[in-house]
Amino acid sequence: MPKQYTPEVKARAVAYAMERLDRYTSVYAACADLAPKLNIGKETLRRWVLQAQVDDGDRTGPTSEELAEIKALKAKVRDLEEANDILKASAIFFARELDPRRH
Repeated sequence: MPKQYTPEVKARAVAYAMERLDRYTSVYAACADLAPKLNIGKETLRRWVLQAQVDDGDRTGPTSEELAEIKALKAKVRDLEEANDILKASAIFFARELDPRRH
């Protein structure tokens, strides 16, 4: 199971990395060097930094708010599809029960 970091730890790590990005050739290089010092996985830190850059408008891609909205909409679609399947199954059941040819 992935480690869960508090929002404060995440914010401090991202701020620390963002302040020092100009010293490195790439975001990956910065995160590979800084992550062990922060006791965070380098890929975790890299994803956080990239998302922070998107949220700041420095990089293209969906913002954190848009990603949260997409996640909520996918959950809603999943729930509606499940409800639709239940309704279809119950309609088929009752159609069979009410079929005069069965009696």
